[in-house]
Amino acid sequence: MSKTLTIAASSVLFLSTAAYAQDQCAAGKTLTDGKFTIATGNPAYYPWVIDDAPEKGEGFEAAVAFAVAEEMGFAADDVVWVRSSFDEAIQPGAKEFDVNMQQYSITPERDQVVDFSAPYYTAPMAVLVSPNATETAPTLEALKGLQWGAVGSTTAVPKLASIIQPDSDPLLYGDNADVNAAMSANQIDAALFDLPTALFLSAVMIEGSKVIGQFPADESDNPDQFGMLMEDGNPLKTCVDEALAALAENGKLAEIEAKWLQDTTGVPLIK
Repeated sequence: MSKTLTIAASSVLFLSTAAYAQDQCAAGKTLTDGKFTIATGNPAYYPWVIDDAPEKGEGFEAAVAFAVAEEMGFAADDVVWVRSSFDEAIQPGAKEFDVNMQQYSITPERDQVVDFSAPYYTAPMAVLVSPNATETAPTLEALKGLQWGAVGSTTAVPKLASIIQPDSDPLLYGDNADVNAAMSANQIDAALFDLPTALFLSAVMIEGSKVIGQFPADESDNPDQFGMLMEDGNPLKTCVDEALAALAENGKLAEIEAKWLQDTTGVPLIK
């Protein structure tokens, strides 16, 4: 046999072995044999799912879901989407899905009644600005000149002092509702929130506001981490964790995040 044929045969054998290993990892562990059932919200929102159509693979969580499925050896046609409410899925008991993706923060309390995958997303801190400050550039220099607001008891205050170092002292409030009201009234120019909260506030709560930038996730203190929710004791957890680890190592997870949570939302990294 020629050297070329030997290499080709070895490559085919390697690919076949890899696919077999992936299939074996999930074999007999999914809700429906040969299918990977993924739940999302009803409806599912931008930028996590685009146009409430997760089957298209567009949006951050939809794209991650298909990437994990592929890494585990499932074809796109073998991914089944179902819907559930957020609160319903987080209750103890049997589940009608293999995994559920609805921006579930991994917490010790929740982990007592359900299982979570390894984190597929670590929420960075983001800058939300009032309607009067939407043209502010996403740079530290530009952020210094804004009037900031913050909840006095949170880590946002020392973060403002250490990272942004604003020209004027931030106005301090008792809770986030007060911060939101101050921003709506243009009493403050900016505030720090985790990115998912900032996107929600801008889209739903504070008319005319804008998320102008985000900090790298590793600069956050005790950041929110999202995991795929599963039934407690689900044997599929190991396979899902291995798939996520592979996607993190090969850079695919970072590519998906850059595409759907930076480029698509227009929320660049602050420099």
